[in-house]
Amino acid sequence: MKIHIDIDCFFVSAARIKEPFLEGKPVAIGGRSDTKIFNKDAKKQSVNFENSGSLVPTFYKTYEEKDDDIASFMDEDGRVRGILTTSSYEARSFGVKTAMTIREALTLCPHLIIKAPNMSLYQKLSHELHLFLQKRIPLVEQASIDEFYGDLGGWVDDEDIPRFVDDLRFEIKRVTQLPVSIGAAKTRYIAKLATTYAKPFGCKVVYGHELENFIKDIPVGAFAGIGKSMQEKLKSAQIHTLGALMQRRGTLESWGPYAKELYARVCGVSDGEIETKQTRKSIGISRTFDPLYERGELRRRVHILARHLAFAILKLKAIPTVFHFSLSYEMHQKSHANRSLCEIFTEQKFNILCQELFCEADVHRRLHVVRISINCTSFTRDSKKELSLIGFEEEQKMHKLTLHIHDIRQKYGIDMLQWGSEL
Repeated sequence: MKIHIDIDCFFVSAARIKEPFLEGKPVAIGGRSDTKIFNKDAKKQSVNFENSGSLVPTFYKTYEEKDDDIASFMDEDGRVRGILTTSSYEARSFGVKTAMTIREALTLCPHLIIKAPNMSLYQKLSHELHLFLQKRIPLVEQASIDEFYGDLGGWVDDEDIPRFVDDLRFEIKRVTQLPVSIGAAKTRYIAKLATTYAKPFGCKVVYGHELENFIKDIPVGAFAGIGKSMQEKLKSAQIHTLGALMQRRGTLESWGPYAKELYARVCGVSDGEIETKQTRKSIGISRTFDPLYERGELRRRVHILARHLAFAILKLKAIPTVFHFSLSYEMHQKSHANRSLCEIFTEQKFNILCQELFCEADVHRRLHVVRISINCTSFTRDSKKELSLIGFEEEQKMHKLTLHIHDIRQKYGIDMLQWGSEL
């Protein structure tokens, strides 16, 4: 059987390890996009790739750590800004929810304790749990910073699974101090669904003969992979629960390959292998900020994001060949631009490319911009694309210069060397 391990309220649980007095109290972790990246004052930063999960984000680490509290979310005018990334179960009893504004959460729960994110701590605890699981389970996959899959086939007999996962969650709590919930089933998809109904700090095992009864009343939106558009399509076909979906095989299969595969996953027929070693196939950076109209300042911010992303790409030792650039505007407008480029990666060329993509993507020039995103995919180690030989020798020289710059930033921080256009 496959198991899915999910850390309960991970960020809050991590905060409680650092500050035990938070135990049993309503706690929430706030989140504001790191707009300090655009400050002209140099910051000693590096990038962290310690965890290899497919959904573990790129983390730009500032060496100077500071204690955080509600003051971290106040702007110059004393207004509380930001949203919640997670909250404790004590806070949820007051109606506090993820993605709620901090101001709204404090209205619902005035004694709510707001803590700022501590990504260094999250990365450390996640890595420690990963190492522990590798000692207890033959095949372990890190799916995100707080999620893991394991394959117990040939290791633990099916009838012994309930005892094994129950012992495992208590052992994890004792060794790492992290509370986890564990779901077990024949496939990874059903195991993940089972974890939802094991929370908090519980276990749920779903054997094959129990599947139909287990899913019959579960809303379709609870199943991983059924997004808003598919939910609407299912709703239009009067399919509201996974049990109803299981009875409509013909309908799902008539909707094409994706819906057909989704049906097989819900029925516990389709499964995915546990990937113990995952190779990153894309990398990106984005920042959300207060509405900004001045295009000169926006171009400066593109320079800064490109510099940070170039540093991360060089640390990965990969060459991306497909580049995506997107802008989000006020009034919920969005635009994007894409480019394919099969050449040796240099920071100078990447910087110019990002500026070109910004100009191409900026189609709503009368609107204020609130978010910039840059994403790079199709690394040469993953795609069949070959690098262009045009200007290869000159590109090699620029690449060596880029590597020298990278070494300096690796030692002294990403902000040690900046483009003149950033200043």
